[in-house]
Amino acid sequence: MDSNNNKSVLLKANTFVTEGNNEGFLSFCTDDVIWEFVGDRILRGKDAVREYMKEAYVEPPRFEVENLISEGDFVTAIGKISMKNESGNLIDYSYCDVWQFRDGKMASLKAFVISI
Repeated sequence: MDSNNNKSVLLKANTFVTEGNNEGFLSFCTDDVIWEFVGDRILRGKDAVREYMKEAYVEPPRFEVENLISEGDFVTAIGKISMKNESGNLIDYSYCDVWQFRDGKMASLKAFVISI
């Protein structure tokens, strides 16, 4: 799969998240997708990611992608994300997401997220 296609898949998938369409986003993921939030938790499989999104994205997050770097099966996205915490306060984060693709779908995520 060419790396430019992987970039466009990630951008399309992220658009679904910002529109509050988690299922649309998940359609771009493999069934056995793994999300690792470094230093926090690991989600295994689409159902685990679905549950996380239901809790964390009660109100859709806002993304600002600063850099999108693609090489082979990997796409790295660097930017800022704003989302509400449990108390309903908007929190800003800097993130670096490293996505691995398999057969044109997002198969794993290693996310480095820091509140700013």
